[in-house]
Amino acid sequence: MYKILFACPIRWYRNPMALQERTLKKEILKMVVGFHRFQQRFFNNQDSHLYEHLSSIGQSPKTLMIACSDSRVDPAILFSSSPGEMFVVRNVANLVPPYESNMGFHGVSAAIEFAVANLKVENIVVLGHRQCGGIRSLFQPENVLKGGFVAQWMTIAETAKLKVLEKDPHGDLDTHCRDCEKESIVISLQNLRSFPFIQDAIKNRGLELFGVYFDLENGHLWNYNDATHVFDEVTLNGLRATNLP
Repeated sequence: MYKILFACPIRWYRNPMALQERTLKKEILKMVVGFHRFQQRFFNNQDSHLYEHLSSIGQSPKTLMIACSDSRVDPAILFSSSPGEMFVVRNVANLVPPYESNMGFHGVSAAIEFAVANLKVENIVVLGHRQCGGIRSLFQPENVLKGGFVAQWMTIAETAKLKVLEKDPHGDLDTHCRDCEKESIVISLQNLRSFPFIQDAIKNRGLELFGVYFDLENGHLWNYNDATHVFDEVTLNGLRATNLP
């Protein structure tokens, strides 16, 4: 049975606390109150015209962000981004499958195509992170449903796991997971380059690909260096950018 979560729109539009009488779960009530705060900030504040502007011009994000579904790793929060700046795709373990020409249900590939071919993004960022449950399931397959969607999806990163084990066969689980989290970013970057429309965008309009790794245990960010094949910590030292706000 589906539940009607947001009934009586006129009432809670003006007073979200009116939904308390419906004995909603506290998590859902928190969402409603949170939306009210968002509404007050972006729609009922005469000093804010962001959504009025975005609704009139449409979206034109410069960056496609491919991130994990992990609830602790929200790209908009992590990079202090405003609405309209990033086109975000999230899935288990921030993976990109290789290009396939068969017309199946390719949700991630469809989103990537829309961002590159339609929105003409200038950058693609693959954002991995520490303590990724999807990556850990490669080493502890009993943690996910046997023969399920997650297990099948994670085969995309199987070569990353094998590379890590070959390089360090005697490492502990945490080390293997950390190294595989990074190596799977590289796999996704390689898979991105298998899409014909990405190859075309790189060649003809300078589309750039980036792989970054967020260590949520200590708040550090690392960028994959394609020349040295290592992850370098991201700092502001010596950093230059045009039109940096």
